[in-house]
Amino acid sequence: MTGATEADAGREAARLEDLRRLRRVRDRIDREYALPLDVEALARDACMSAGHFSRAFRRAFGESPYSYLMTRRIERAMALLRVGELTVTEVSLAVGCSSLGTFSTRFTELVGVPPSVYRREQAATGRDPYPTLAPCVAKRVARPVRNREAGPASRS
Repeated sequence: MTGATEADAGREAARLEDLRRLRRVRDRIDREYALPLDVEALARDACMSAGHFSRAFRRAFGESPYSYLMTRRIERAMALLRVGELTVTEVSLAVGCSSLGTFSTRFTELVGVPPSVYRREQAATGRDPYPTLAPCVAKRVARPVRNREAGPASRS
C-alpha cells in the first residue's frame, strides 16, 4: 500500500468515526429533546470542540444542532397541540422551551401559524390530517419546514 492510500484510508476511517459520533448525538437529541441541551455538552459527547461539532453536524445533517433540536421540539409540540389537552404554555414547557415567546416565534417560523391558531385549526377539523398514510410517512410529510428551506414557489 502506498503512503497516499494509507493516508486516505486513515482520513476515511476518521470521517466515519466522526459520523458515528454525530449520529449518536443526534439520537440523544431525539430522545432528550425536552431536557436542557446545549452545544458544548453535545460536543463533549461527540468528543469534539463546540465549533468543530457544529460545523460537522451541519455538514452531516443539513442544519445546526440547535435548529435540529428546535425542529424536534416543534414536531412534538404539533402532536401535543393536535391532542388539545394542554394549553400552549403547558405544551411549550413539555417540549423543553423555557420561554413562551421563543417557542411561539419558532413555532410560527416553522409551521406558518402561531401555536394557538394551529391548535384551534386542528380542533376544528377534529381528525387525523393524514389518515391513509403510515405513521412513519405521515411524520415525514408533516415535518415543519423552515422558511429559508422552502423553495421559491412556496413563498408569497
